[in-house]
Amino acid sequence: MSDPAPDVEVAEAVHRTAEDIGSMEIRGAATIAAAAAEALGAQADASDADSPAAFRAELRAAARILYDTRPTAVSLPNALRYVFRDVDGRTVEDLRESVHTSVAEFCDRLDTAQSDLGRMGANRLRDGDTVMTHCHSTDVLACVETAVEQGKSLSAYVKETRPRNQGHITAEALSEMGVDVTLIVDSAARRYLNDVDHVLVGADSIAADGSVINKIGTSGLAVNARDRGTPIVCAAQTIKLHPETLTGHTVDIEMRAEEEVVDEETAADIGDPTVLNPAFDVTPPRYVDAIVTERGQYPPESIVTLMRELFGESTSDPWAEP
Repeated sequence: MSDPAPDVEVAEAVHRTAEDIGSMEIRGAATIAAAAAEALGAQADASDADSPAAFRAELRAAARILYDTRPTAVSLPNALRYVFRDVDGRTVEDLRESVHTSVAEFCDRLDTAQSDLGRMGANRLRDGDTVMTHCHSTDVLACVETAVEQGKSLSAYVKETRPRNQGHITAEALSEMGVDVTLIVDSAARRYLNDVDHVLVGADSIAADGSVINKIGTSGLAVNARDRGTPIVCAAQTIKLHPETLTGHTVDIEMRAEEEVVDEETAADIGDPTVLNPAFDVTPPRYVDAIVTERGQYPPESIVTLMRELFGESTSDPWAEP
């Protein structure tokens, strides 16, 4: 995690938010994005900068700390970009007010984006359908919840999603909606794909070529689904589009702690093997049938059109300015 310059004050609320995002106390792309934006608002409130330049320096330092917590969760830098885009003013008070306006507008858009996406995704689900999920995605849940509200009866195979068992969160949420849930171990997914009408997954980010970066295991599930002829749909708000990939940037895959897989005592008992714990993998666009966003449904290969519409041909990181 980057440290701010020693003469730049960063609010304690920013550090707490960064810790909660890094430890996954705050999880889910939309939740991460909202928390990051609100942390910038907290930084603006806490600032006692005596000049606009000092205020901007503090805001950039706060943004860098937040940005470094989750390199794969592109919703976070997109949230920072949105807030910085409209920060303007000749005085510290003007800047503080513009930060709060940007944060409020961004969070309002997040609120409507998920419900809009839910309606788009629900259109793909029919009464009596069975879905399979992987990990935990609030965007996927929005699609299912909307379908249930439309009167559709659904059932679900929910992968537990090791090593953190995020599938348990999904199972609980679906059960509360009235969906008939069957929890399965990750390695049993292929066995049950013939009983599934749709595979629904979320995304941490989506590249310009339509590749889906999501929880490790998504790519293997997609390959199996294609082999079985089961459609796989990615539900993702536009805050998850990865604008840097328009200019050739490669997506970093986050490696998480060994202790999530095996504790030190058990590792010692089995000979202290090397433990690899990648958090995400990349699913090529040829294995994905559609990407559902709040702006509509897109074939993966066409997502670049939407990305250019939202971000243009190039992007910048305003928190990286000197």
